[in-house]
Amino acid sequence: MKNLKYIGLFLLSLGITSCDVNNELDEIPAEMIEEVPLNTNGLDFSSYVSIGASFTAGFTDNALFIAAQQNSFPNILASKFQTTFNQPLMNDNIGGLLFQGNVIQGPRLFFNGSGPQTLPATPTTEVTTKVSGSLNNFGIPGAKSFHFVATGYGNTAGVPLGLANPYFARISSSASATVLGDAMAQNPTFFTLSEVGGNDVLGFALSGGFNPPNSANPMGYNAILQNDPTVSPADYGPNDITNPLVFGSIFEGMVNTLTSGGARGVVGNVPYITNLAHFTTVPFNPLDPSNPNLAAQIPLLNTVFGALNQIFVAINQPNRVIEFSTETSNALVIRDESLADISATITGALNANPTFPAFVQQFGLPAQAAPLVAQLLGNTYGQARQATEADLFVLPSSSIIATVNQTNMQNLMNQGLPATLAAQFSAEGVTLPLADRWVLTPDEQASIRTATDAYNATISAVASANPNIALVDLKAILEEASTGITFDRYTLTTNLVVGGLISLDGVHLTARGYALMANSILAAMDAEFGSNFTQATGGLAVAGEYPTNYSPMLR
Repeated sequence: MKNLKYIGLFLLSLGITSCDVNNELDEIPAEMIEEVPLNTNGLDFSSYVSIGASFTAGFTDNALFIAAQQNSFPNILASKFQTTFNQPLMNDNIGGLLFQGNVIQGPRLFFNGSGPQTLPATPTTEVTTKVSGSLNNFGIPGAKSFHFVATGYGNTAGVPLGLANPYFARISSSASATVLGDAMAQNPTFFTLSEVGGNDVLGFALSGGFNPPNSANPMGYNAILQNDPTVSPADYGPNDITNPLVFGSIFEGMVNTLTSGGARGVVGNVPYITNLAHFTTVPFNPLDPSNPNLAAQIPLLNTVFGALNQIFVAINQPNRVIEFSTETSNALVIRDESLADISATITGALNANPTFPAFVQQFGLPAQAAPLVAQLLGNTYGQARQATEADLFVLPSSSIIATVNQTNMQNLMNQGLPATLAAQFSAEGVTLPLADRWVLTPDEQASIRTATDAYNATISAVASANPNIALVDLKAILEEASTGITFDRYTLTTNLVVGGLISLDGVHLTARGYALMANSILAAMDAEFGSNFTQATGGLAVAGEYPTNYSPMLR
């Protein structure tokens, strides 16, 4: 009661003294935001055309669908240009494609609370049903540089044969049309030419550098990087890296064609795609010794690899030594094709070791099986080593690491090993070296960088030589995002799921990422052409208006 009394006296004193006070507070004026009108400085957006690959189309979460197309960077740009922009919209928000009723590309991914998952739905967009009307967006997912000028790339009959692109087949003006030709038919006054060159190295990267030679190109990507223009793109395999000389000729020709009528435009360079989440999410050392299944196998692993390590050291190849720790996370075992194949050396050394038959017997095999086991170990570990921080693993590898390779297991059983032992020697990345398609070794990464640098040198030179072209440095943007790039009140990174920039497929951007890309293009236009999108009221995209993921309920 004592406290209440003093409170009451305090309130009473306020009441007494307030008689002489003006209780009406002065109104606080609202903060005035100066309206800055847009000044395009003579740029003509009456016919804006975008040409490119999946980023231009708005591809995200491993699919193309309506909501993603509406958030494509060209559509965002068109809204700032205040011009009409027609896109070849898909039929749904499921994503994926049908060809004569059969699914040829699956639905989009969504986040299920723990990771990316394929939407449980059936696509409804039919490739053979042509999109009618004039178009402004010629973003063709999967297109490489030489595809933009290739006749027949939109021939519907070629789609099931792998000779045509289903996305271009939906919109091509004829079976013999080219992407560039159809774009030029719109008489562009302004254009964006983006991510040309990205797919020229992406197929190689997504395959983990797996690029088997073919009859036309017996050396695979090595022949391409030697700048051998005698190899025609028509003879490339799906994973071949495009010859930089071929790229240079095509890119320069495209820019010259697009600007031939006086149109201005923006071109983007090619990022190092190995900075994308698809290649940086899976660690090189995911094998946790606290996992009881692995912990139980470590003594056996070190016994087997201990015998091999003696051979590696003896031939002065310590980089091949494979050891498993009970204390720290262990690196994956991989096959590195850049290493000399020492299969015969391993087999010969084991057969020459008088203690090897006894070694074999500890696995429940007869001593007579020693030559067979020596041969199997030689074949398996002839190009094996443990991974290092310099190796990159493609995102799908996460689903097979430490699983039993059933094909390898059956092969070992066919050669006489019991099922249990065959399974133990078929664990992906543990006892069975991960195959080339799962990992990008430093040599393979260098091939990608060499080509990318050559493409970017061409892009920069072409842009510098043409006063109608502005260059946007997409490579620098992605590199900055590796540690965090600020977009309004958000910090975007290239981390999968949580980074906000890269979509669930680990390669393509989120809607917010495409908005950032649009703003970067607008900034490049301001710098080159004297417009003021970066200062004008509403001249830039606002980060919060664009999502980083789409609900699975969106169909």
